[in-house]
Amino acid sequence: MKPLFTALLLAFCFFVFSQEISLKGTVVDENKQPLSYVNVLVLNAEDESFMKGTSTDDNGVFELSNLTAGDYILKVSFIGFKTVSLPISISANKILPNIILVEDAESLDAVTVTAKRPTITRKPDRLTFNIENTALTEGTTLQVLKSTPGVIVSEGSINIKSTPATIFINNRRMQLTSDELIQLLESAPANSIKSIDVITNPPASYDADSGSVINIIMSKNLVTGYRGSVSANYTQGVFPRYNASTSHYFKNNKINFNLNYSYTANKINRDEDNAIDYLDNAGNIDQIWNSSINRNTKSETHNLNLNFDYFVSDKTTISLTSTALYTPYFNYQISNNTVINDANSSFLDAFLAENLSRDDKYNIGTDATLRTEFTNGSSLSFNGHFTTYNYERNQSVNQNFQVSITQDSEFRTLADQDTKIYTGKADYSLPINDSSSFDAGAKFSNINTESAINKFDINNGTETLDTANSNAFDYDEKVFAAYANYSKSWEKWDIVLGMRIEQTNVEGFSATLNQTNTQDYFEWFPNASISHNFSDNFSLYGNYKRSITRPNYTNLNPFTFFINENTTVEGNPALQPTFQDHFVVGTNFLEHFTVEAYYINYNGAISEIPRQDNTNNILSYTPVNLDKTVDFGFDFAFDVNPTKTWNLYFVTSFYNITEENGFGTDRIELDQWSNYSVLANNFSLLKDNSLNVSFNLTYVGKNLQGLQIVEDRLVSDLSITKSVFNKKGVISLSVEDLFNEQDYRFGTRYLNQSSRQFTDADNRFVKLGFRYKFGNTKLSTNERTTEAEERDRIEDLD
Repeated sequence: MKPLFTALLLAFCFFVFSQEISLKGTVVDENKQPLSYVNVLVLNAEDESFMKGTSTDDNGVFELSNLTAGDYILKVSFIGFKTVSLPISISANKILPNIILVEDAESLDAVTVTAKRPTITRKPDRLTFNIENTALTEGTTLQVLKSTPGVIVSEGSINIKSTPATIFINNRRMQLTSDELIQLLESAPANSIKSIDVITNPPASYDADSGSVINIIMSKNLVTGYRGSVSANYTQGVFPRYNASTSHYFKNNKINFNLNYSYTANKINRDEDNAIDYLDNAGNIDQIWNSSINRNTKSETHNLNLNFDYFVSDKTTISLTSTALYTPYFNYQISNNTVINDANSSFLDAFLAENLSRDDKYNIGTDATLRTEFTNGSSLSFNGHFTTYNYERNQSVNQNFQVSITQDSEFRTLADQDTKIYTGKADYSLPINDSSSFDAGAKFSNINTESAINKFDINNGTETLDTANSNAFDYDEKVFAAYANYSKSWEKWDIVLGMRIEQTNVEGFSATLNQTNTQDYFEWFPNASISHNFSDNFSLYGNYKRSITRPNYTNLNPFTFFINENTTVEGNPALQPTFQDHFVVGTNFLEHFTVEAYYINYNGAISEIPRQDNTNNILSYTPVNLDKTVDFGFDFAFDVNPTKTWNLYFVTSFYNITEENGFGTDRIELDQWSNYSVLANNFSLLKDNSLNVSFNLTYVGKNLQGLQIVEDRLVSDLSITKSVFNKKGVISLSVEDLFNEQDYRFGTRYLNQSSRQFTDADNRFVKLGFRYKFGNTKLSTNERTTEAEERDRIEDLD
C-alpha cells in the first residue's frame, strides 16, 4: 500500500502543477478607451524567450490559455504607444487589472497606417463610432454623420432619432446657425475625423442646453513637422455642386498651427406639393388649395478655421481658435402655383407667386484659452469667447390671381439681425486617484441681438411702408452657471454623478408694440450614470439626465415673414424654454448585443407647427410650446465582424411619441408608434486594403413630429474609395438615395386643421472627389472648432 500511495501522491502533484491555466486582461489607452488588435506576449522570465501570444479583440480584451504555473514577463505593444513589460507570477486562473498604454509620438515616424473597418463601442451614456483610417473618412463630415448609428440627417436638421442633436467638435460646441451648420458639414472633408460620440446623457460639464450631443473627435497632432492636403468634389444632383478645400498643419516644440479653408458653390432644388382644406364653422370643407412649389437655393460660401497653440511649458498652453463663415452670395427663390377649388373640386381661382430673397451674412467666432496642469495631475483652464453675427435679407414678392384682381399684391421686405455673444468660463479637473476624478467649473454668457424688419407695399411702382408688419426687436440674455461632476470605477462598477445649476435672465423689447417680455428662472440639472459588469459577456447600466432647450433668437422675434400673402412664418416672443427628463436602462451581452429601454418627458417642447386661418385662408408656421410630449421605446443593436474585412452593424428601435396641446377651449392628443432601423456594412478589399466600400440603409417609419404625421422613408447611401499614388491620393465615389425612397410626406389633421405635403428634396446625387496629401503624411491633425453653445440658437431669418 505504501508504494501505491506514493505513486498516487506523485501523480496528483504532477496534475496540480501541470494543469492548464488561463490569463485574462483588458488593454486601454490613457482615456480608458479599449484598444483593439494590441499584441500581447508571454515571455519566459529567465531568458525572455517567447512562450505564447495573442491580440486584443474589439473591446480590448485578451485571453491566454494553456499556461503552466510559474513566473513570466507579459509584454504589451501597439503601434503609436509605448511598450509595457510586466513581471507576473501565476499559479491559477488570473484576471489582470486594466493595462494602460501611453501614446508614444516618436514611434510613429516610420508608420504607414492602412485602412480598417469602423468599430463601435457602447458605454452607459454614449456610443462611440470609430472611423479613423476607414473609407468613411474620404467623404464629407455630413456623410459620416449620416452613417453614424442612431443619427438621422434630414433637410435642415440633425437628430438622434426624434430628438434634435447638439453638435460639438472636440467637446466644443459648433458656432453656426442650423443652415450654416449643414453647409459647413457638407463642405468639410472627413479625413481628420477619428470618431463620433453619440452622447445621450452628457455629463454636467456640458451646458444644460445640450440634451443629446454628437461630439466629433478629431485626430491629434502626434509628431512635429508639416502636413497639408488639397481636395475637390463634384456633385451632380438636380444641379451640379462644387467644393474645394485645403488644410495645413504644422507643429514643433513650441507651436501647433492648423489652418483650414473651403469654398462651396451650390444650387439646391426642392419641389413640394401642398394641399390645404380650409374649413367652415361646421368643420366641412369650404375650399381646397393645391399648390406646386419649387424652391431653388444658390449660394457661395467661404469657410475658414484657424487653430493656434503656444506651449508656454510642458504643463501650460495658450490657445487661439477662430471660425469664420462668409456667404457673399445667397439667392433663395420660391415659385408658387396655387389652384383653388371648392368642396366639389370645381375651379374657383388660381394665383402665381414669385419670391426672391438675396442674403448677405457673416459669422465670426473667436476663443482664447489658457490651460495649465499641476504636478498632482489636476488641470485648470480659462476660456473667453466672442461671436459677431450679421445677417441681411432683401426680399421681393409678387402675387397675381387669375380671377380676383383685387387680391393681387406686390411687396418688398428688408430684414436684418445683428448678434453679439460674450462668454467666459473656468474649468477645474482633479484626478482623486486611479479610479476616480472630480470636475467643477463656472460659466457666464451674455447674448445681445438687435433685429428689424420693414415691409413695403408696392403700388404702381411706389413703395409704402406697411407699419402693421414692420417691427424692431431687442433681445438680451444673461446666464450664470456652475457645475460639479464626480466619476468612479472599481472592480466591476462604474458611476458618474453630476449637478449643474443655471440662473437665466432674459429681456425682449418690441419697439413697435412697446412691449417687454422678461423671463427669470433658476434651475437644477442633475445627471447620473451607473453600470455593472457581471461578466465579460453581460453588463447592465442606467442613466438619468435633466436638460433644457432654450428658444432660438429668431423664434422669439415678434415678426411676420411673408412667403406670400397667404403663407407666413411668425415669431413668438412668449416662448418658454423646454425641460427634458431622460431615463435609460440597458444591457450589453454576448459581446455583440445591446438592448435598451428609454423614456423622455418634455415639458413645453418647442415645435414650429402650421396653423391655418380658415376665415382668411392664411397658413402660418408658428413656434409654440406643446403642453406635453412623451417619447419612450426599446432599442436593439447588433455589431459583428463576419470576416476580417467586413463589419456589420444592425440596430432597430421601436418607439412611441405622444403630443398634447390646447388651442383655446379645444385640446388635442396624438400618439404614434414607429420603427427606426439601420443596416450598415463596411468592407476593406484588395491585399493592401486600398479599396474600401461602405453601404448603409436606414428605415424611418411613420412617426409624429410637431402634431404632424410624417410617413415612412428609406435612406440609402453607397461610398467607394481607392488609395492611389502610394496612398498619398484618394479617389472617392458616393451615391445617395439609391432607391429614390428618401423623399417624405407629412400631414396635419386635428380639430379644424387639415393639410398635406409631399417634399421632393435634392437628396439623390452622385459625388466624385479627389484628395492629395503632401508633406509629412504620417501626421494626424489637431483640428477643432470653438465653443459657445449660445451660438447654436442663432437662426437665419426665414
